[in-house]
Amino acid sequence: MNYLDLTVAEIHSALVEKKVTALELVKTCIDRIKNDKNNSYEATNFDEALKLASSIDDVQPNEFFKGIPYVAKDNYSTKDIETTASSNILQGYVPTFDAEVINKLKKAGAILVAKTTLDELAMGGTGLSGHKGPTSNPYDDTRIIGGSSCGSCAAVAKCDAPFALGSDTGDSVRKPAGYGGLVGMKPTWGRISRFGLFPFAPSLDTIAYFTRSVKDSAMLTNLLVGHDDKDMSTSLHKTEDFSEYLKKDNEKKNIGYFKSVIDAVKDQTIVNHFYHMIELLKKQGYVVKNYEFPSDLLNALYPVYMVISCSEATSNDANLDGIKFGIKPSGKAKTWEEYMMEARTKGFSPLIKRRFVIGSFSLLAENQEELFRRAQKARRLIVDQMNKFFETNDYLLLPVAKSVAPLIKDSSDRWNPNPNFVDNHLGIANLGGYPSLSLPLGYEDKLPFGINITGRQFEEGHVFALGQDIENITGLKNTSTLKRGIK
Repeated sequence: MNYLDLTVAEIHSALVEKKVTALELVKTCIDRIKNDKNNSYEATNFDEALKLASSIDDVQPNEFFKGIPYVAKDNYSTKDIETTASSNILQGYVPTFDAEVINKLKKAGAILVAKTTLDELAMGGTGLSGHKGPTSNPYDDTRIIGGSSCGSCAAVAKCDAPFALGSDTGDSVRKPAGYGGLVGMKPTWGRISRFGLFPFAPSLDTIAYFTRSVKDSAMLTNLLVGHDDKDMSTSLHKTEDFSEYLKKDNEKKNIGYFKSVIDAVKDQTIVNHFYHMIELLKKQGYVVKNYEFPSDLLNALYPVYMVISCSEATSNDANLDGIKFGIKPSGKAKTWEEYMMEARTKGFSPLIKRRFVIGSFSLLAENQEELFRRAQKARRLIVDQMNKFFETNDYLLLPVAKSVAPLIKDSSDRWNPNPNFVDNHLGIANLGGYPSLSLPLGYEDKLPFGINITGRQFEEGHVFALGQDIENITGLKNTSTLKRGIK
């Protein structure tokens, strides 16, 4: 047994009992990162990680993350560590400050070992658009792990680290978690400070993370939540000990699902597992019923998300001009406009250029009413309908995705002219700011697939409680490629 293969809670107990040291954990983590074959990493922080680990002698029972190695998506600002967001336009950028969540983890004694790959500037859902090339799935390297938090998911799935930071704009942690057999958590919008997170679409972006158990996810949420004066979008809502919800019977028992989404899932194994889970939850006292969510609003999810996210990204990334950092133009530019055009042409991938075109077009004065404002109105209708759903249901329960992880050769981040809402339903949680948790449901041909729980705003505790019940039923806690012996 290698202690790095265990959950955070189990590693913590081993550290307290001195069965393993922080230095041993970090050394193993570094060795595994050096042997990465899935293109999971950007910058490394090996020397500092070893130094910090060497300074840790004793871990107290209440120091849950002290001495625990982790990795973070490369769109978090990390002091003195190059941070590129997997984009050539940010090559050479070394921040002078840490993101707030990085700072909280540092104060708690967690050890950052490396930064992970992502879809460039966190735009994309496949993990194929980063400047270092595709990031593959540790279960089958011919398949995607999903995006945009691809590297963080791959790292935890193959036991390089017991947890990892990602970010979630539409499903960027929760869908990869389904493809990687992990727990992926997106808390309520505003629960956790985004100070130091490179913005994609601020009205949708949420700090999110991967763990290998529901308990670990609840513990990490305990550490990260709270108001931050540096991010005025953070909530003043009271904080709780979310782990307490895992120790008692869940008091909220009403579950709804959208049969129209299930009917659109063509993989019968996933459908059968989902309905079997419903029956098992009913035996535990849950009331589960179908909810007829308007089909026109489901069909609007993809265009609404694309118009709003691309519009916000176009505004947020206007400062990426190639002047302060990134790939330098040839020197032939005679004006600042020519310089910027050449820098952005070299610095951005085709995916980013397409999304900026969509965003710019949507924000043109003559198009705003028809595109951007219309998307905002549709978003309001979707959220209103979800709030109506939550009047009679405590949770929305759905499969994470319509299939196991797709093959890389069959995957694309191009605009889909015929979107299927089964591919985009996780975005509901971002449009409404709801907490949402993905966790393993089963396996098909040794490839994992997941189930997703979305709850009311600020009811993370109850989401974890249902997640714990599902994890207890499936027994799929800490399932990883190494633990299962899958090559």
